[in-house]
Amino acid sequence: MSTFALEVTDVVDDSPEVRTLTLARPDRGWLPSFTPGSHLILECGPSVNAYSLHGDSQMPDAYTISVLRTGSAEGGSRWLHERRPGDTVLARPPRSLFPPMQKASKHLLVAAGIGVTPILSHLRAAVRWGHAVEVRYMHRPGHGVHLEELRNLAPGSLRSFTDRVQFRADLELCLQRQPIGTHLYCCGPATFMDAVREVAARRGWPLERVHTERFGADVLDPGKSFDVALSVSQKVITVAPGRSLLEELEDQGLAVPNLCRQGFCGECRIDVTAGIPLHRDQYLEDEERAANDSLMCCVSRAASDRLEVPL
Repeated sequence: MSTFALEVTDVVDDSPEVRTLTLARPDRGWLPSFTPGSHLILECGPSVNAYSLHGDSQMPDAYTISVLRTGSAEGGSRWLHERRPGDTVLARPPRSLFPPMQKASKHLLVAAGIGVTPILSHLRAAVRWGHAVEVRYMHRPGHGVHLEELRNLAPGSLRSFTDRVQFRADLELCLQRQPIGTHLYCCGPATFMDAVREVAARRGWPLERVHTERFGADVLDPGKSFDVALSVSQKVITVAPGRSLLEELEDQGLAVPNLCRQGFCGECRIDVTAGIPLHRDQYLEDEERAANDSLMCCVSRAASDRLEVPL
């Protein structure tokens, strides 16, 4: 997949473990706009890592990321913590797997630790578009990042916590009183997101209104190009690396029902009449995956060179 060079123009230490880097084109030209909640994949020395973009998403002149220092001395986060203004980093274009739902009546943003970065991006967008929004942020004492920006953007709707018991009690009440049509967005450690999803499910929240950002191997892998034969339309389309089958179908004018666009809700399930899917969803049971007769077109791809679908 194509890469492009970005120059480190500023470095700020937000907490003892988190460093924010500002990255711009060497010629200081405009960078591609991105969907709020998108991430940028960087080649960090010996490794490749994904980092959420949290700056302005519309015609940005720079990208900003915040990096938690973790892992071994050879890890990507430590490599980025060693970068200084003037250094160059190779990047791949922004990708969106955690977008805001435009039809939501309200956006409830929940974060823990460094998971606040895509939540900050969502908050900027909600404020820009005049959408109703609330923010809940859990962090360790002295380790909260971007708190001033959060307060400035959401002065009356932000609550931050350093106590897990208090956070859990507030979350229970918060989820209970949200208006119909509210969507929940959550990012943080896997155990934290699982706990938030469990509370939401117990409170009766539909799965399609709960969105989480998980940086697994699938995020870093744009996938290989594959062809899809549309047996009804009598067309063959090509799904490029980094693009989803759902996006390509929408470009063809085909209206495919979808909600979460993350492989959780099952709404975009389509039949497969030939070829072998590469399942990347969190919805299908093991037996359904083994049948290879359907896939979630928002995230799944092809294990074979070609698929056929009755569209």
